[in-house]
Amino acid sequence: MEVSDEQLMLDYGGGDAAAFEVLYRKHRGGLFRYVLRGVRERRLAEELFQEVWLKVIEARGRYAPQAKFTTWLYAIAHNRLIDHFRSSGLRSAETMTEELPDPPARAAEQPEQKAAFREQGARLVAELEAMPLVQREAFVLHEEAGLSVPEIAAITGTDMEAAKSRLRYSVAKLREALKD
Repeated sequence: MEVSDEQLMLDYGGGDAAAFEVLYRKHRGGLFRYVLRGVRERRLAEELFQEVWLKVIEARGRYAPQAKFTTWLYAIAHNRLIDHFRSSGLRSAETMTEELPDPPARAAEQPEQKAAFREQGARLVAELEAMPLVQREAFVLHEEAGLSVPEIAAITGTDMEAAKSRLRYSVAKLREALKD
């Protein structure tokens, strides 16, 4: 039987360092992509990513599962992004311009398929980049972290209707942009 993330965090708080390793391996990819999509600069994303995990480490003795671990983890990341924007005088990541790389195509695909996939990936990234931060954040939390609308609302400090609307608008924009 697989141990829940919440139990792993409790175990880590009780001194089980291996439990932290499991949590880190399980969530590092999605969390890093979430932070990177927020700041759009790899070096800065790496720094903020590490700060989020440091906060998790610091909170190990105080952790009490009141929500899913992923909701708690992404709330820490969201708050760290907000703190970064405030401290740097930025209103949001909208003012940063570094582009993300095109997603890699599968090696087994033919060159025509690779080119089509790259073009569609670039369009997807461009559409995500063009979205208002709140819509992009809702989409990434839902797709990358697998979070529900109530969890997204809790993380972003909004009500369920606002979170649902942000997610709905982001999905509609992406569908419209990629429909052909």
